[in-house]
Amino acid sequence: MVRIRLRRNGLKKQATYRIIAADKESPRDGRFLEILGNYNPRTEPFTFSVKEDRVYEWLKNGAQPSESVSQLFKSVGLTERFERYKSGKATLEELMAEANEYYANRVVNPKTGAAQ
Repeated sequence: MVRIRLRRNGLKKQATYRIIAADKESPRDGRFLEILGNYNPRTEPFTFSVKEDRVYEWLKNGAQPSESVSQLFKSVGLTERFERYKSGKATLEELMAEANEYYANRVVNPKTGAAQ
């Protein structure tokens, strides 16, 4: 089974994460199938970028997001957009335009806070 989950990057106490598609049995920082995006919890608000079309493809083919990734997807509206895509209420192009507009309007301060 394929899971969409986080893979840790960065220095000690300065974690950033990659959102990846990986086999359920592979270790956290081990083998993966595809890099889908990035997540940095240290900026205010968090930095999040993802290839939504590839995420939709993986979800459509049965990949399951981990709990933390599922919460991230919900917070940026990706889960809601995928439900509309799955039910046929919107095309992929419409959803990609909507997602690009959301990410463009999202104001993120690139400076990170001090290591805690």
